[in-house]
Amino acid sequence: MKLHPMERHKQYDNLPRPVVVMETRWPTGVSSGWHSHARGQLLYATEGIMVVHTDAGSWVVPPNRALWMLPGLRHTVTMSGDVLMRTAYIDTGKISTLPTQSGVINVSPLLRELLVAAVDIAPDGALQGRNARLLELLIEEIRESTSIALHLPMPDDERLRALCHRLIATPSDASSAAHCAASIHVAERTLHRLFARETGMSFAQWREQARLIHALRRIANGDRIIEVALDCGYSSHSAFAAMFRRHFGVAPSSFYR
Repeated sequence: MKLHPMERHKQYDNLPRPVVVMETRWPTGVSSGWHSHARGQLLYATEGIMVVHTDAGSWVVPPNRALWMLPGLRHTVTMSGDVLMRTAYIDTGKISTLPTQSGVINVSPLLRELLVAAVDIAPDGALQGRNARLLELLIEEIRESTSIALHLPMPDDERLRALCHRLIATPSDASSAAHCAASIHVAERTLHRLFARETGMSFAQWREQARLIHALRRIANGDRIIEVALDCGYSSHSAFAAMFRRHFGVAPSSFYR
């Protein structure tokens, strides 16, 4: 009987080998449900977009990026488009010097091919020769990968959390900080202080990040850049492209290439 993907994931969590890689297919719109793993995880999709939610915020993970998650992080993964996912389970108690924070990393062509090849290595039995060297190189590539800011932290403060959910739902909302503060019945100075304390970002930085994450999902769906720009509250393609390039170093149309 074919196992549900989540049942397969649970099996891979408890294997004796410190590094195992599996492949699963997920249809668009499906969510994994809230769960956590005893091992560190590297989530990578060669097809489709993954949106990963945690209690502390969300990440968008496009095909040229992967998400490193620390052991025990409670999360749920929602699929945008049909997703072909490779997941590396890594025992961080046996393998050291891996990233100490969860986050999105760049996937080099070599790391991509290593993840694809590692799927074919049986998860149990003796590990030697080429397979052993392949997994060693896989770990080294993860260690060397650079991170990228695709995380949207969510505050614990209930007033601020309600405002954040509203801004996520309506990224074109251009309300001033003063107006947003009044909507949750706090002073503007209090709003700025809360954002800094609760998210580590200013109000303007957080809203821009929320718009970026919304934009990435729409661009991945093939939407026209000008439509994405307007939906994110920008009056022109050029203004949106300048902001996008400042964050990622490339034009919006080039990000997924």
